[in-house]
Parts: sequence; structure tokens; C-alpha cells
Amino acid sequence: MNFSSFSFDSRIQANIDRAGYIEATPIQSQAIGPILQGRDVLGLAQTGTGKTAAFLLPIYQRLLGGERCVQRVLILSPTRELAEQTRKAAEVLGKGTGFRSISIYGGVSTKSQIRSLKTDLPEILIACPGRLLDLMGQGVINLSRIDTLVLDEADQMLDMGFLPSIRKIIQAIKGERQTLLFSATLPPEIRKLVRDMQKNPVKVEIGDSKPVETVSHYVLHVNQMEKYESLKGILAQTNGGQQLIFTRTKHRAKKLAMQLSGAGHQAVSLQGNLSQAQREKAMENFRTGRVKILVATDIAARGIDISQITHVINFDVPDTAEAYTHRIGRTGRMKHEGIALTFVTPEDRGMLKTIEKLMGAPMRPAQVQLAHPLAASIA
Repeated sequence: MNFSSFSFDSRIQANIDRAGYIEATPIQSQAIGPILQGRDVLGLAQTGTGKTAAFLLPIYQRLLGGERCVQRVLILSPTRELAEQTRKAAEVLGKGTGFRSISIYGGVSTKSQIRSLKTDLPEILIACPGRLLDLMGQGVINLSRIDTLVLDEADQMLDMGFLPSIRKIIQAIKGERQTLLFSATLPPEIRKLVRDMQKNPVKVEIGDSKPVETVSHYVLHVNQMEKYESLKGILAQTNGGQQLIFTRTKHRAKKLAMQLSGAGHQAVSLQGNLSQAQREKAMENFRTGRVKILVATDIAARGIDISQITHVINFDVPDTAEAYTHRIGRTGRMKHEGIALTFVTPEDRGMLKTIEKLMGAPMRPAQVQLAHPLAASIA
């Protein structure tokens, strides 16, 4: 479906054209119409399928002609990385409309956020639940005028223990509202949340919440002590592109990034022990290509929207099959091809079977001694 078929306002259509969007992705083609009609929507799709534009574009269209300088839209995000990513997308897709957005999250001083709320009078709030409740408690934010609520990556917010905070936030929204919920998976807790907060939602489900089809999946069976040398061998064969490497702990992410830097690679870490300024610098260096390798914990699994990521490497196997889906969603985005490689130790074989069951197919075996390029030679 072509974006022109939605009959967006000319200012929004111009932003779509500038962004290079022509054909809507499946989640966009099926969700935009009901959102424009004011329906509640439950969107189930893999990461990397265009969910952010699927809700931002119709939100801007519906904002036109309404009140300005009033907080009307609330988008809840599980991590500061995703909140900031959504804000940047909002700037691009809302350019020229006159509507303003602000991202609200912890790890930084509240003073600048409070100042922006008072001086910019944004219509769109993009917030992490904890900091939002803090500012609500200070009387800086009043949700009584919110008429559109978006829960982005709802399953991760529940995994992070935000359900009580979400319920408090919803209770503060007094009037009629449109509620949009987007999630990669649909666990029982999400089903209950849908029943409690949505009215006869339109369900849009894309790809049965499996990893995107543009990603090729490989497994490398190694012992724990062999991982680092195996990784160096793999990286030697992945010329060009950007690689995202996942570890289980903050300490390992930091250590591995330092080891790779010492070995001559352009590598940085992204993990919870960094300050917000350090995290932003790491992300900006990776986004611009000044750094080719980002070593991260799962805190980054859903906050990175960079189409140039060619490889996701699971240095440590994730704790759940759903986490695998979220990690792998960082590559193969917007119809680009990607490679996913998972290091599996003997202790990880049970989780490997669980992941393969979710995927519906076994991963292909990989070898370290491969000819360049990696994408063509793993078999």
C-alpha cells in the first residue's frame, strides 16, 4: 500500500516523502487506518517492522485542528533509549505541523525537562513510567487532557516491572481516550492489560511475532573459554557494516568492549553503569558509523533503530526466546538483510531449543574459519 492512499495532510505527506517512505510496511498498512478512525489498536509485530511510524503518522493527522500547547498525547516507553529514538522520529514525521514533543526519562536532571514542559508547552509526551510519575507527583505534568495513549513495547515494560506504574498513569487520564498498544509478544499479562484498558480494539498481528524474515540465523557451538577468540575470528570476516554484540551483564559488556578496542576494533559499550551523557555519546558514535561495534546488554535491545546494522551477535544467549526476538530485531530492519549469530555453550542448549521452537526452524551451523564475506559463507 502506498502512503499516498491514506490522504495525509500535505505537511505530513511531505515529511513521509523526505523520510523516503513509499510503500507502507504490513503493520503500517493495517494499523494506520483504524488509528485514523479513532479506534483502539492492539499491534503485534516483530521489532524493525515500522511500528513507530504506524502510530506517529496518524497521531499527527488527528492532532491537526485540535488544541495546541496542551498535553494531548502520551507515549510510554520502557527505556530511555527507545524514548529518545521515538522523539527523534516524532521530530522528523511532525516537521512543519507546529506540534512539539518532549522525551522524559530518568538518569538526567529534572530541571531541563521541567523547563521544557513550561516553556515549549509540548503536545506529545514520550516518557518512561518512573520519571513520568515523579514529575506528576511534583505537579509539573497533568494528564487530564490526554486523549491518545500509546504503550510502546508493552511486553518489555511488563518484564521490567512497570505494570503498577502503568496502572497509576492510566488512572490519572480522566477523559475519553484512544489507546494504542504495541508489543512483539502477547503474554497473559498483556492480554489482561488489553481487556482492562482498551475498548473493542482492532487487532493487527504481523508475522506471528517471530523474528523478521530478512534475518538469517546461525549458531556457533563453543565452550565458554573459546568465546572471545571465536568472536575475534568472526569479526575479522565481517568487513563493513555495523555489529551489535549482546552480553548478559554490564561488567561483561564493558570488559568485552575494552578487549575489542585493545585488539584494534572500533568498539564501545552501552550498559547501565554509564551516565546518560556517556550513553548518548556511545549511541551517536555508533549511529554515525564512527564506531563499528557496539557491545550492549539487553537495555539496548529495543532502543536502537539503525538500518545499517548488518550483524547481531549474541555473545551470551538471552534468558528468554522473546528476548532473542527483541535482540535480533536490531538487524534486518525495514527490509534490509541481516545476520544473527548466537554463541551457544553446552549449558545453553536448552534455551537454543526454545528459541528454535519460537522460530519454527533450526538455526544453521556456523564455523569460525570462514571465507569473506560472513553473510555468504556461513552455511
